[in-house]
Amino acid sequence: MYKHIGELYASPDKELKDLIRTRLIEWRKEPVTTRIDRPTRIDRARQIGYRAKQGYIVVRQRISRGSRRKPRPIMGRKPRKMGTVKITPGRSRQWIAEERTARKYPNLRILGSYHIAEDGKNLWYEVVLVDPSHPAIQADPRIRWISDPTHKGRVFRGLTPAGKTSRGLRHRGTGAEKLRPSIGKYGRRGK
Repeated sequence: MYKHIGELYASPDKELKDLIRTRLIEWRKEPVTTRIDRPTRIDRARQIGYRAKQGYIVVRQRISRGSRRKPRPIMGRKPRKMGTVKITPGRSRQWIAEERTARKYPNLRILGSYHIAEDGKNLWYEVVLVDPSHPAIQADPRIRWISDPTHKGRVFRGLTPAGKTSRGLRHRGTGAEKLRPSIGKYGRRGK
C-alpha cells in the first residue's frame, strides 16, 4: 500500500493536484509551525521512522523560498571586496526547517522530515518528532535509542538525514575524502 501511495505522489493525477492546491490555500493562512494529528504522506513518514502510537508528534513547517544571498554591505568596501557573490548557505532549507521546529519544541527530538508541498513563495515540510521521556518510547526497543542524552540537539549537529545530506555524508570514496568527520576539520571555513 505504501508503495502505491509513493507512486501516486511521484506522478500525481488531476484529482491529487486539485487536492494539494486547496490544501495550500488553507496552509498559507496557518501559523508557520503547525502541529498536526497525522502525517500527510504516511509512506514517507514511516520510512523516516514514524509509528502511529503515543510519543510521536508530526509538525508541518513552512519556510520561505527565494534567493538566499548575503546582504550587500552599506559602506566601506570596494565592489570586489563586498563578499556578496558566490556565497551559498551551508544548510539546505529542509535542515533549516528542522532547526526551527526543534526550537519551537525544545523537549522533543527530531527524527527526520520530508517535503510535502511548495508554491511560488513557500515550501512545506513535515517534521517527525519523538518525546524521549514518554513511557511508550522508552519501552520500545526500536526507538529507545533516541532517549539517550547523546541525541539531545541532534538536529543542530547535523545528525538527522537532512543534515547528513547537507554535510555531504551520503557520498563515499573518491572525491569525498575531506567530508569526514566534518567540513571544519579540513579548514573549509567558507560555509
